[in-house]
Amino acid sequence: MQNHQIGSQEAGQRLDKFLHKYFPEAGTAFLYKMLRKKNIVLNKKKAEGKEILVEGDSLDFFFSEETFAKFRGTEKGGTTSRPLTAVYEKAYVSLHGITVLYEDADMLALNKPAGVLTQKAEEADVSLNEWMIGYLLKTGRMTEEILKTFKPSVLNRLDRNTSGLVLCGISLKGSQCLSRMIHDRTVHKYYAAVVKGKVSKAGTLGGVLEKDEKANKVTIKDAGEGKEVCTIYEPAAYADGLTLLSIELVTGKTHQIRAHMACIGHPLLGDAKYGDRGFNEAYRKKGVKSQLLHAQRMVFPTLRELPEEEVKKAKDFAFLGKTIEAPLPEVFHRVGF
Repeated sequence: MQNHQIGSQEAGQRLDKFLHKYFPEAGTAFLYKMLRKKNIVLNKKKAEGKEILVEGDSLDFFFSEETFAKFRGTEKGGTTSRPLTAVYEKAYVSLHGITVLYEDADMLALNKPAGVLTQKAEEADVSLNEWMIGYLLKTGRMTEEILKTFKPSVLNRLDRNTSGLVLCGISLKGSQCLSRMIHDRTVHKYYAAVVKGKVSKAGTLGGVLEKDEKANKVTIKDAGEGKEVCTIYEPAAYADGLTLLSIELVTGKTHQIRAHMACIGHPLLGDAKYGDRGFNEAYRKKGVKSQLLHAQRMVFPTLRELPEEEVKKAKDFAFLGKTIEAPLPEVFHRVGF
């Protein structure tokens, strides 16, 4: 007999979905047959497969050693016999400048430098997502065994040349809850941006965003087809023809802040796509190589602020009610802020 105890990171999955990951070489029919015949039992009892696993659940497998190894893919020649961790360990060593701002049992908050991909665009890419898993492996928060049934992931995506806060779900229940909070906009996101010219007063920008997929560029119009967007901004400081803005991203669409600020004549400093080329060039000597846009702060709701249906699911999360901040990158200081 073999046994597996469900850990906190694996909890929240349906049993049948977990078994597909745990036994990657086994077919659906075989797994359900094993459940019916009680060759796979949950907490010493017969299971159907639709049960939701919780931390501490015990799975017993009444297989021969050969059968267990075969369907786990660990026998010689099995498809999962190659190391699963190599790509993550490489990313952890090769990517520099990433820092951990906050961590608990369910969430990791990272400070991403400009120039680093949040997630892979192509198979050969190395991204923050791989670095994060490498970090969890290095610190013992994750094991190769757990990676076979649950893979942590980033939850909010920043453009490659935007720096700042990225949230990562490192347990299934944490990933699910945070994803809902981001979708429902109960997590408030604030950015710092350096723009051309003097913005003298606060404002709110709306409209409809349309994306040209081929050009990877967006336009914002007063009305029409597309996604409604909202950006709230407030001047925080001035320096040498520049304004440092504090921006609340009410909706989080592609290039939203960059396009919105360009629309009102205050493009982001360093923005090659929506900005002022001549203006940008004058600051290259100060190290401005991309848009000065930084995901600076996230404010998480308290339990009381959550919808009633979310309270029971979220009551044990340590990040509720917290504010997490990412310090401004050094390049912001070089231009006067």
